[in-house]
Amino acid sequence: QVQLVESGGDLVQAGASLRLSCAASGSTSSIHTFNWFRQAPGNRRGLVAGITRGGDTKYADSVKGRFTISIDNAKNTVYLEMNSLKPEDTAVYYCNTDIGPHDYWGRGTQVTVSS
Repeated sequence: QVQLVESGGDLVQAGASLRLSCAASGSTSSIHTFNWFRQAPGNRRGLVAGITRGGDTKYADSVKGRFTISIDNAKNTVYLEMNSLKPEDTAVYYCNTDIGPHDYWGRGTQVTVSS
């Protein structure tokens, strides 16, 4: 079992920056990859960024160059640094990982970007 807790969401103006955190607990030694997803009202949940324990990263095209995912393996915490935020980044951001056939999700943190 793994528990994921997100934090850092806020209401900000366009152009601002935010840093989201995802703290993992439980069977963390079995985790190899962490992901950030987001879901806006009426939209499907989509991948924003992912990172492996070794630091390999991937990003959605819409956030490349603006968002940076990082990991602190000692703290089992993943971060999402978001710069130059746009109104279209408004969504609930979820932390995710999987261990074998099991998928784990946090409860999400709301990011709202006003124009």
